[in-house]
Amino acid sequence: MLIERLRALALSGKEFARLQATTLRGKLLKIGAVIVRNTRRVQVMLSSAFAYRDIFSRAVLALNST
Repeated sequence: MLIERLRALALSGKEFARLQATTLRGKLLKIGAVIVRNTRRVQVMLSSAFAYRDIFSRAVLALNST
């Protein structure tokens, strides 16, 4: 269900929209990140070596706007 919503809302028209669920999970969802939580916000710090950082950021922004 999560993968289908991710495809429909955040990845439509992008090259990642046609990937299989396991490939999409491996490339965008199974990532190493540091999560810092304070009283006002949650900050996710991705590695600078993460190859799909731009696509991940665009997907998060698209999901937040809906």
